[in-house]
Amino acid sequence: MNVYLLLLVALALVILCGVFVAAEFALVTVDRSAVARQADGGDGRALGVQKSLRRLSSNLSGAQLGITITNLGIGWLAEPTTSKLIRDPLTSLGVPDGAVGPTAVTVGLIVSTLVTMVFGELVPKNIALALPMGTAKATQGFLRTFTAVNGFPIRILNGTANALVRRLGVEPQEELRSARSSTELASLIQRSADEGTLDADAAELIERSVEFGTRTAGEIMTPRMRTFSLDEGDRAEAVIELARRTGHSRFPVLDEHDAVVGTIHVKNAVGLPVHERSTTRVKHLMAKPVVVPDSLRLDPLMALLRSEGFQMAVVLDEYGGQAGIVTLEDVIEEIVGDIADEHDSIRAQARLRRDGSWSLSGLLRPDEVEDLTGIELPEGEDYDTVGGLIMSTLGRVPQRGDVAEVAVPDRSDPEEVVERLVFLTVEQMDGLRVDRVALRVSPGREARP
Repeated sequence: MNVYLLLLVALALVILCGVFVAAEFALVTVDRSAVARQADGGDGRALGVQKSLRRLSSNLSGAQLGITITNLGIGWLAEPTTSKLIRDPLTSLGVPDGAVGPTAVTVGLIVSTLVTMVFGELVPKNIALALPMGTAKATQGFLRTFTAVNGFPIRILNGTANALVRRLGVEPQEELRSARSSTELASLIQRSADEGTLDADAAELIERSVEFGTRTAGEIMTPRMRTFSLDEGDRAEAVIELARRTGHSRFPVLDEHDAVVGTIHVKNAVGLPVHERSTTRVKHLMAKPVVVPDSLRLDPLMALLRSEGFQMAVVLDEYGGQAGIVTLEDVIEEIVGDIADEHDSIRAQARLRRDGSWSLSGLLRPDEVEDLTGIELPEGEDYDTVGGLIMSTLGRVPQRGDVAEVAVPDRSDPEEVVERLVFLTVEQMDGLRVDRVALRVSPGREARP
């Protein structure tokens, strides 16, 4: 056969190899949600891509088979053809007759390999990565036809590979997993914000929304020690006085055993005639409480509060005791961020001193401390507050003057996360509870091993 005709066939195989490579990378990288939208909109080629994605493993095996066959054909044709073409030029250059053959074969092998790598592998790969949707639409029909025609050998090869994979303890998948966990989505959102493709405020809102469903009532509640309550035997005027003193409008109501038996809104007391406020007991005005476990996710919690028409729920711990309260405002703030109003006083519980240390309430949660100070205190399952962190670190009930040392991550340098020591000094106790804490960050930086 004519040498130039063989070379033309080899070049055709290089192009065919490129089609298989482009199809393979396009199917792996194409945006599946975009494919679904276009298929739903009546795009026939997008519908074909969607069909290919449903049998992804088989189609990728077809692409691999096509790449292997074309590479074998290229090697069989291109190397000897190229070596024949350069024999005469090598002879004219004065290369000894004994060296012409090996030199021609070597040069032919190098040239055919380079052409195959560049035009049959790298160029189509880069096109598929840059234009995955267009590439997938252009190649999916050919690839599905090739896979169907060669279904028997592909099933044998795929079955053999799957059997080996199962022996390794991995279950093969026909489709690529398209769902993403909340952690993966949050990481993607943060990366988009860092690269400037998402506005920082929009990224924060989206990230909060993604993480919303993973948080629980126990993580956002106001601990019991920081709540204000009433006894069921108190008078209505006590409700008005407590509302005036605290700035809050809703309160849990306790019985003689310190159990929550209801909730009351100040409007119920204000709505009474003035002369009845001193005689009407809270138990006659209170409503049945909404009680939720501390493990309840925020999605069903918000749905429950909205369906019941309540703004507040009582949170119970695993032993059935009151752990705290959570309001609809607390839930919404997990999405939109802090909603400051005239009653919010959390910022007053953290004050920056002139020496650079912080004066904190011992009832602040670690996440609240991070929001207020930027210092990421460790969170734990056996405590909810800064006071609890100190007690957990010391292993006993703290006393005034005790100092707890904890290591916190310093992320000021994104390329190297290091640890810094934070000193938590107990400044004031309220019985057995840590009331005020001084927080001081060590100026030194110690690299994390």
